[in-house]
Amino acid sequence: MAGVAMLAERPAAAKATVASLAATLLPPLLLLLLASVAPCQGCPPRCECAAQLRSVSCQRRRLSGVPEGIPTETRLLDLSRNRLRWVAPGELAPYPRLEELDLSENLIATLEPNAFASLQSLRVLRLRANQLKLVPMGAFAKLGNLTTLDLSENKIVILLDYTFQDLRSLRNLEVGDNDLVYISHKAFTGLLALEDLTIARCNLTSISGQTLSYLRNLVTLRLRYLSITALEDQNFRKLSALRGLEIDSWPYLEYISPLSFQGLNLSWLSITNTNITTVPSASFRNMVHLTTLNLSYNPIQTLEPWAFRELLRLKELHMVSTGLMAVEPHALAGLRQLRLLNLSANELVTLEEGSFHSVNSLETLRVDGNPLACDCRLLWILQRRRTLNFDGRAPVCAGPAEVRGTALSNFADSALFDYFTCQKPRIRNRKMQQVVAREGQPVSFLCRAEGEPAPAIVWISPQRRRIAPKSGPGSGGRVVVLPGGTLEIRYAQVTDSGTYICIASNAGGNDTYFATLTVRGGGGGIGGGLGGAPALDSALFANRSLYYSGEFNDTNFNGTRVFLKFTLDLTTILVSTAMGCITFLGVVLFCFLLLFVWSRGRGQRRNNFTVEYSFRKGDSGTSTGGQGGTRKFNMKMI
Repeated sequence: MAGVAMLAERPAAAKATVASLAATLLPPLLLLLLASVAPCQGCPPRCECAAQLRSVSCQRRRLSGVPEGIPTETRLLDLSRNRLRWVAPGELAPYPRLEELDLSENLIATLEPNAFASLQSLRVLRLRANQLKLVPMGAFAKLGNLTTLDLSENKIVILLDYTFQDLRSLRNLEVGDNDLVYISHKAFTGLLALEDLTIARCNLTSISGQTLSYLRNLVTLRLRYLSITALEDQNFRKLSALRGLEIDSWPYLEYISPLSFQGLNLSWLSITNTNITTVPSASFRNMVHLTTLNLSYNPIQTLEPWAFRELLRLKELHMVSTGLMAVEPHALAGLRQLRLLNLSANELVTLEEGSFHSVNSLETLRVDGNPLACDCRLLWILQRRRTLNFDGRAPVCAGPAEVRGTALSNFADSALFDYFTCQKPRIRNRKMQQVVAREGQPVSFLCRAEGEPAPAIVWISPQRRRIAPKSGPGSGGRVVVLPGGTLEIRYAQVTDSGTYICIASNAGGNDTYFATLTVRGGGGGIGGGLGGAPALDSALFANRSLYYSGEFNDTNFNGTRVFLKFTLDLTTILVSTAMGCITFLGVVLFCFLLLFVWSRGRGQRRNNFTVEYSFRKGDSGTSTGGQGGTRKFNMKMI
């Protein structure tokens, strides 16, 4: 009986234990369930809510107004891609804890003053791709905690004074892709914390330095797709905190003033897709802290010597797809810390070591996409092909034919002596060219050289000016060097007279050649000189030419270029020597004759003469010495 009683008590005890556990665990579970269900119950029917993030997303719901039922605890509200036309003041007042509001891609055409005044906790406001034409003063009143504002892709025409004066904490501002034609001088007043500003795809034709002067803490400025034609002096002079400046897609920009970047302390500068044709070296003055420079997609065909001499700390230089054809010697001189050089997708035939200050600091080199001629000028790259980083795009040879298509990284060490050698230039026709021409006539001098690689031809004028080959049709002026090396003077002038020097050079050395030009001025004519010969203007010989011709014939008057030869043989030497000796002996005989005449007349001269004198008398008529009479003495001339 006792055992039966014990068995009867066990189910009762088990039931009591289960009841006590249920009473203990059920309230927390119910609370957790209610907490998870409560936000879902407050979510608008056409929106999606995330309880943990306290966000409500109503994208693409064709809403024409702010939906009802949004929880008051919401911190992120996305109303983008709807049909909202305005935001009335107080419409968002029930959601004072909002931190991010996205109204992008709606139909909002106007903003009422104090439209967001109740959202004092708001940090991000996006109004991208609406129909805004004007932002009135006070539209962003009481948004003192806002850090990001996006007004891009609207139809804003003008930014008025004090538009952003209440946004004291704003750090990022986007106003690109608008119809902006003018930014008022005080439009950015109050943006004391702004660090990043983007102005893009506008109709601005200038940017006032006074407008930017209120952005004292601006760190990054991006100016894209503008119609500005020139950067004037001191445009950015008050932006002392600016570290990065991007100028992109200014198709009409042709000139950058030497003082455009005065006062800036940039770390990186990007000027791309403009119409500048040379490196604005003068504008880089005092930019000693610049480490990255991007000049890609500009029509810069030549890098001239010392183009970057002021950029002492530059580490990265990008010039991609500029049409670059030549990097002249010392073009990169002064860049002691250059680590990365990107010259890809250009027209470079070679890149010589002499263009660098030092190649020892170079770590990454991009010259792919260039028609490189693999010869001794690229030997320095071949020697460093195992240590240089080509960024996965090794340069490929475009010539000579036997190595065309071969990457430099694939050459064996034996190729150093097979392909990468140079032949010193040699000028083929070395006959002396002496041309006599009338003023106004065209004159040309030939200078053709051979060598490996093909030598470059440069002429030096009598005034010691360098005349390089012209770069394009119709360029170069009156005196040009044609692509074949021929010097062409289209309208000869008296001041063009003198000796011209042709220099043919390549990596193997150089060769020189001289040609002389004499231009007869308009004052000389037939019969104007001795014996009917044309008179030469004295100015022809004022330039101290090394060679000139004193003989003329009839071809001088019909514009024909005359090539005179100097004949030097034994007869000429003997005759010249005999004439010199006869002249010398004649002078000696004349001197002896003078000495003879002088010596003959010497004996007839009197070398002694007598001088008589008497003492001066005093006032009393008596002699001062006490004795009277005349005294004499003899003197001899030596």
